[in-house]
Amino acid sequence: MKPIQVGLLGIGTVGAGTFNVLQRNQADIRRRAGRGIEIAMVAARNTERARQLTGDSVTVVADPFEVVNHPDIDIVVELIGGYDLPKELVLRAIANGKHVVTANKALLAQHGNEIFAAAQDKGVMVAFEAAVAGGIPIIKALREGLTANRIESVAGIINGTTNFILSEMREKGLDFATVLKQAQELGYAEADPTFDIEGVDAAHKLTIMSAIAFGIPVQFDKAYVEGISRLQAQDIRYAEQLGYRIKLLGITRRTHTESGEGVELRVHPTLIPTGRLIANVEGAMNAVLVQADAVGATLYYGKGAGSEPTASAVIADLVDVTRLLTADPYSRVPHLAFQPNQMTDVAIVPMSEITTSYYLRVHVQDQLGVMADLTRILADAGISIDAVLQKEPGNQTDIDIIMLTHQTREKNIDAAIAKIEGLPAVIGKVTRIRLESLG
Repeated sequence: MKPIQVGLLGIGTVGAGTFNVLQRNQADIRRRAGRGIEIAMVAARNTERARQLTGDSVTVVADPFEVVNHPDIDIVVELIGGYDLPKELVLRAIANGKHVVTANKALLAQHGNEIFAAAQDKGVMVAFEAAVAGGIPIIKALREGLTANRIESVAGIINGTTNFILSEMREKGLDFATVLKQAQELGYAEADPTFDIEGVDAAHKLTIMSAIAFGIPVQFDKAYVEGISRLQAQDIRYAEQLGYRIKLLGITRRTHTESGEGVELRVHPTLIPTGRLIANVEGAMNAVLVQADAVGATLYYGKGAGSEPTASAVIADLVDVTRLLTADPYSRVPHLAFQPNQMTDVAIVPMSEITTSYYLRVHVQDQLGVMADLTRILADAGISIDAVLQKEPGNQTDIDIIMLTHQTREKNIDAAIAKIEGLPAVIGKVTRIRLESLG
């Protein structure tokens, strides 16, 4: 049987890894897929470098539209990244009746609904395992492995750059700016790290997982996104003393509010009890915790980025598409796990209605009655205190008071913080970090 012909858009880190792993493991991949899978065309800005990587057996072009329009290409692999050009290329490939494999989480988080609808109409597949958590097969787990379950929540460390930074800050007591510079020197962080450190990359991935877990449209514009750039070393240290680790966590879960059923969709620094497995994920590793009704809790751990880990996911998608090429489109696994006509538009809950616990650090003048004022304000807002830590920063005139609260609505804690910051003895802003037990 003639090998499947693949067109590769982009041959950077992941593209080169995909080409190399496919070449190295060709025999096993053929045995699993039932036929060969060959990269026949590559589009690259640096065509000379691409030819050095691929040799003479692959056609190398500068114009990616030559690939998506070529009649002999069966599957287009999009590894360019970004929004506008990839969207145009993917939609053109779909219109031409070609299947698509992509690692582009930003593209799917922003335009996934349009892309999946176009693919459904044309009867082709869009596979995207590599878009979330690199080599961890979390998309397949959510779409297929847990299909018997009602998924209740997904919580993940899904950005290796931020997890590396937080791990280094905790282990070495360094400040954020120092560790960020180290991460850039080591290649863990980009020259412009904004998408990573401000939580946008994690929110892209979480948006995709949320849609699959709950059968809702992709809704990145409704996600709450908060990064780690304002975290201070003393908060990481205080959290440790209280029995917690701080991680940048993506959280999506079913919930109920005064308005009815909803879905939480949020990315922010989070205190997690040190006894939880996910709290002990260090360095640039990723982990995703899924809670479901039948199976309970399952944890998926591994490398969330890198050339060959991500290539592993790309090639797994190529094998899946190859196996299903001749299948009736209605017999294939739906893009977002649920049949397109069975998707529901459950509301994304605004942050003001989220219920969780909180870490509060208040820097105050060391004077009589301050603690009483703080507890009174919290009590008036219906917020009870779970733990208190008092620390002297090094002088005799002011102190840090750290409080952990029991669960309350975000709007309640916002109102209490506003009143606390108005107290004469309070210096500066209150530091607030959300806390999740993940039990």
